[in-house]
Amino acid sequence: MTARRPLADRFWEKVQKTDSCWIFTGAGCGVGYGEIWAHGRVMRAHRVAYELLIGPVPEGLTLDHRCRNRRCVNPAHLEPVTNRENLLRGNGWSGRNARATHCPKGHPYSEENTTRRGGKRYCRTCARDLSRLTGRAKRGIVRALTIARLLDARDAAAVA
Repeated sequence: MTARRPLADRFWEKVQKTDSCWIFTGAGCGVGYGEIWAHGRVMRAHRVAYELLIGPVPEGLTLDHRCRNRRCVNPAHLEPVTNRENLLRGNGWSGRNARATHCPKGHPYSEENTTRRGGKRYCRTCARDLSRLTGRAKRGIVRALTIARLLDARDAAAVA
């Protein structure tokens, strides 16, 4: 059985350095991150690069790609942050929602116009408009049912 080559040798032969990002060209996972066998398991390539050049990632923190390129292993582009901070900085729905300053209908998310329930923001103007529409709809349905009953009663009287 042959001995495995050192991690640093296996890792750096799979890195293509450009002017800014260092692209990992080895194996990757389904969501775009590079992966390599290290320390008895498959690890994300950017984490391996950080540990080789900087040191261990602090406990409770994750690495954020400041360049937004998941294949990048340049430690200058990696910043240890909390998972929450990483999600809020990203381009997923939680990050986009956190950066939104207006509701989908264009009303501002200001203190006066925003309510929070279950960790979510809601536009008070839109909620008020929806409430008015729903109230009208309910009144309209009751009115329509009343008219239908009256017409049915009239038709029944005409037949008798």
